[in-house]
Amino acid sequence: MNFFAAQDQARKVSRRLVAAYIVATILIVAGVTAIVSFALFSFTRAGYGTYTAAGFFTQNWAIPVGVALLTTAFILGASMYKKAALSSGGGTVARQVGGSLVPANVQDPLRRRLRNVVEEMAIASGVPVPEIYVLEEEGGINAFAAGFTPSDAAVAVTRGALELLERDELQGVIAHEFSHILNGDMRLNIRLMGVLFGIMALGLIGRLIIRGGYHTSVLTSRRDRGAPVVVIIGLGLAVLGGIGMFFARIIKAGVSRQREYLADASAVQFTRQSDGIASALKKIGGYGQGSLIKEADPEEVSHMLFGAGSKLSGIFATHPPLVDRIQALDPSFKESDFPSVERRKHRQKANAAHEATAGFAGDVTTAFASGGQRVIVESIAESVGQPENEHVEYAQQLRRSIPQSLYDAAHSPEFAYLLTIALVLDRSGQVIERQFGLVRDQLGADRAMLVRRYYDELAATGAEFRLPLLEIAFPALKHRPTQELSYLVSLTTRMIEVDGEVDLYEYCFYRILMSSLGEAVDPSGGRRAVRARRSDLRSSTVGLLGVLADYGHDDEAKKRAAYDAGISMLGEWAKKFEYSADRSYTVSVLNRGLDVLLGLNSRGKESLLRAISATAAYDGRLSVTEAELIRAVCATLDCPLPPILVHK
Repeated sequence: MNFFAAQDQARKVSRRLVAAYIVATILIVAGVTAIVSFALFSFTRAGYGTYTAAGFFTQNWAIPVGVALLTTAFILGASMYKKAALSSGGGTVARQVGGSLVPANVQDPLRRRLRNVVEEMAIASGVPVPEIYVLEEEGGINAFAAGFTPSDAAVAVTRGALELLERDELQGVIAHEFSHILNGDMRLNIRLMGVLFGIMALGLIGRLIIRGGYHTSVLTSRRDRGAPVVVIIGLGLAVLGGIGMFFARIIKAGVSRQREYLADASAVQFTRQSDGIASALKKIGGYGQGSLIKEADPEEVSHMLFGAGSKLSGIFATHPPLVDRIQALDPSFKESDFPSVERRKHRQKANAAHEATAGFAGDVTTAFASGGQRVIVESIAESVGQPENEHVEYAQQLRRSIPQSLYDAAHSPEFAYLLTIALVLDRSGQVIERQFGLVRDQLGADRAMLVRRYYDELAATGAEFRLPLLEIAFPALKHRPTQELSYLVSLTTRMIEVDGEVDLYEYCFYRILMSSLGEAVDPSGGRRAVRARRSDLRSSTVGLLGVLADYGHDDEAKKRAAYDAGISMLGEWAKKFEYSADRSYTVSVLNRGLDVLLGLNSRGKESLLRAISATAAYDGRLSVTEAELIRAVCATLDCPLPPILVHK
């Protein structure tokens, strides 16, 4: 299943979830209304004895209407409250279940190894590096990913997973979690948490009413033990809340089981071997505590976990049977083959310490697509959200090849800020002194000196390091105060505009920065697509192809031919648009066009990226400018693109 199909499936599941939620809410509201109305009628009739049901509700029609409205408002309000509480991103979920943040510059060998694996998977996937958490009190082998978007995602692993898994096993688990990030499962999981909380809150209110009914005298005399009407209402709410939770858990479990098989298969695709994730699952079966979550309440996050967090089975099981998952990866496995697992913390620390001190000495042996190199560009649409093993290997080699000083700066909350500024500086050197002057005026001489040092080091490295460094820096950047991040955006904009022009590299970098940093600052806000007609979407599509053809090819004939190659992928409607290029309008065309194209559905995005692929691949060469523009487009459209590699 490709990225766009997975996204569509996630949306279909979300729509079914919403429909089920609406039906459940209607039934619960009807039930609450009936119980409360009946209880009040019975009390009134017992007190006065003259009312019939018809007469009572004719005269008091506002009671059931009011009860229905209040119940609806309560359920929806509770769900919205829960969703809003999680709006700050995946880190909020991780902290709620006891997660401790792994600092970007962590030195502990086990946590350093975990960060290395996560960073490699992020680079291979084309997404910003997520925040990383460890559930220190959980000895079972488990993990989860949470968040609204890849830009505000968090990955959490238990202490048991950290200490018991070998690197390839940990990589398989992290690849599984990245599949959830790429396939749109995280937003679905947040919605599930909101739905469950709204229904659960109703049952909780019922239990509180029952408890309070024995200590109130509002409706009865103080001599009576309790308030019968209140107790009846509370009992009804508790029962209806329990029934609602029963069906909500069934829905949650069904959705979760379906997505787990997909995530397992994707993990194998990412790592091109099933041994890692299969071995991790086998260790869960052979370990006494398995994947159980004991210290935190597993109920809310059970559908997010790598392994089952509780002992629920059957229709309530959020995960397929462990043996079934393993046999899907290793058909020869038998239940009697589970290994005996014991803690080997010291050995793991030694292995992790060796990895932490290794690297930073070699070169990237898998080439990144760059100017002058011939490259067979596979369909970009097929690569989106589908990293292969070669991307993971490339990411591992690239991470180890990043100059140590730049790597350390990307992990420092203070220096990542300055590194980001250095990344946006003019690569041609034409206005660099004016940009340095602006930095010196705004940040002071000492910080400006560091920015210059980073700029010089970046100039001596390959172009392939720039975007990965930005992605690695995001976790450190996100922990800067919001005011500072806003100032960073403002300063970046001023540096780009210092010469009165915005070149394509500057624009692409800024677009990539904002696609991630903007959501990191306000995850729930997200980027809003411009409301556009079909004609606007079409003109923006062909305008983008025109820019790509113009900057990616040498002469006019090749530009027109590359443009036509992309147009041919779009259908008959596109052929009426003539090729035209005016570089003075490039940025305005891109800025308006990308905002419009954000409103494309999955099928439209896939069609657009197929056209882009055809235009870029026309001459068999991919320039740095083309690669950066393509990545900026994909970042804007929420289409995570793995590194574009040279196939020799």
